[in-house]
Amino acid sequence: MALNIETFSNAKGGNAFFKAIGHPLAARKATALLADLKAAPLAIYDPLGFARAFAEIYDLSGLDIQAVYVQDLEEIGSEILGQKAQPVTDLAAAAATKVLVTAFDAERLIAHVRHLLPAGTEVVSLDEMRLPEAMLTNRRNYLDSLNFATNLVFFRDGDGHHTRLATANYWSAYGARAPQAWCCLMDAQGTVLAEWQDALPGANASVVIDSKELRERFGLYTFTGSLFLHICGIAGHDIVKYALDTYGDDDAVLSCTHDANSWPADLYGGLPAPKEGEQVLLWVQNSHPAAVPAGSVGLNLMGDDAIAWLDEEIPPFGTRAIDTAALLPAARWPQQIEVQAGKHFVRPRYEVIANGATNPPRRRIAHANVERVDLKPDPRIPELANLLGKGFILPAPILPRERFRSIALPTPMSTCQANLPLALFAYDPQGKEIGVKRLGKLPRNHATSVDIADILDGQDLDWGHMELVYDFAEGGEADGWLHGLFRYEDKTSGHIAETSFGAHVFNTVMTYKGEPQSYAGRPPGLSTRLFLSFGPQPYRPLCHLIYPASTPWHAKSQTNLMLHDANGDLIAEQEVQIACGGSLLWQPADYFSATEIETAGPKGYVIIRDTTCRLFGYHGLMNGEKAFSFDHMFGF
Repeated sequence: MALNIETFSNAKGGNAFFKAIGHPLAARKATALLADLKAAPLAIYDPLGFARAFAEIYDLSGLDIQAVYVQDLEEIGSEILGQKAQPVTDLAAAAATKVLVTAFDAERLIAHVRHLLPAGTEVVSLDEMRLPEAMLTNRRNYLDSLNFATNLVFFRDGDGHHTRLATANYWSAYGARAPQAWCCLMDAQGTVLAEWQDALPGANASVVIDSKELRERFGLYTFTGSLFLHICGIAGHDIVKYALDTYGDDDAVLSCTHDANSWPADLYGGLPAPKEGEQVLLWVQNSHPAAVPAGSVGLNLMGDDAIAWLDEEIPPFGTRAIDTAALLPAARWPQQIEVQAGKHFVRPRYEVIANGATNPPRRRIAHANVERVDLKPDPRIPELANLLGKGFILPAPILPRERFRSIALPTPMSTCQANLPLALFAYDPQGKEIGVKRLGKLPRNHATSVDIADILDGQDLDWGHMELVYDFAEGGEADGWLHGLFRYEDKTSGHIAETSFGAHVFNTVMTYKGEPQSYAGRPPGLSTRLFLSFGPQPYRPLCHLIYPASTPWHAKSQTNLMLHDANGDLIAEQEVQIACGGSLLWQPADYFSATEIETAGPKGYVIIRDTTCRLFGYHGLMNGEKAFSFDHMFGF
């Protein structure tokens, strides 16, 4: 029951067609279009090959389709919408009074075949579903990805739970003149609760959407669902990045995560099984204006082919919490769960509820990751050590050990990963190696977590960082899509936070298959621009910056910490230096005065800028010893 649509290709990037037909505004127009098409015998002209994808999202069974015509000779005779495709030159013989052209910007396409249309035939196209022109960046090319900078946000408010999205207007810094945020808030049934459009503030200024403020603004009751966010009139990036704080009226509810990755995937990995006494809820946000049929979403233990399917339909744009124990009752941490998603939803979040530990129970939210289906082992990766040194590195913090446990769990994240040949290294803040655990060649179904204390074996280290890297001492294969989950347990409060990410090649001038990755321009990416949000009151931000290097790079970073207010005005700036291969754990109060922080305000933020190297960052919130949150940062 997987959707046969193209959402994202690593070769071509994101596919805008599914976003164009699945946008909430387009879906409303599609209802009227399809109702009109039911009134007469219909022919389909599919010049660009979009008809099948269109039928995956919209039910065309009520249409009286007489024939389907194509332009591509290779498509002739193939089955499209239950018909054998015919050459468009046969259109003149169509027994239809209406023709639907399954394309946008269809005026020229229609002009090419107008002489083939039977007399009196009415022609319509998907242009009937276009968004208002004012929402478009490129009005000449409707399917330009810049026209569909969209993302889904898990949004909840009520019963002591709140959510807060924070980002910056980085589009104006790339030249956008007057970007706007079009927002549509939907409840768990996909019903629209509120819809609005706000102008974004100036370049790099703070953008904050808080669920508590929305309830007051629109007079809403409690809700759990999706915020559909569309940034219009953009430049530079077509990706909507954000940090999402989940906080509550009680300290038991606190976590942070980030953007949902706006391209629905076939599979997701890195979903942890519950520990004894925990409940793990997988939050599924249907990304489309079509219901997810029962039996289309499933869970299985990583490396196990036995899939348990959800026997429940999820409505268009609906949100559902799936209790993993209901489908996989025997799964236990550190086992991992694979999510069979069928391209029905974006990267899902999961919520861990520690039942019985406190009253109310502590909760944390994190996200699964996209599991690649297009990779195969790369035999060159083991051979590149002489040129790429460490090669692919997955860095993560070691938080102050007196208070926190820092735990690593390697997570298979592509279907070709039959084994994971890995080692985990520990480093002090100056980049000195102080411990290593060679994990060997882990099988796909492994359940091996590593407590950093076991690596350090009593050594005197307060904090630093760890690096998960390939290690081929016992053989094995690699594809470059190395991932891990990192869990941090507060020994004082019992609160837990976790984050997951993938490896990259860092800080080397040599490039390999798009690495070292660059946010803008061609690789190598050798500079840093990270966003640190202040978060809701009374919490205080925390940041851990890591300077990983695949090969030796500059001995010290030249990192600027730039404090801004909500309008994007620079309040103060400090320079710090981080040792190559080392890290820096800090809070804004370490470098900025109380007056400066007060001037920045609760919607202020820090931009972390370095033109000499690429840093990898983690951020979180602290409230004394009561609770904390932690996740990796986004850059632009």
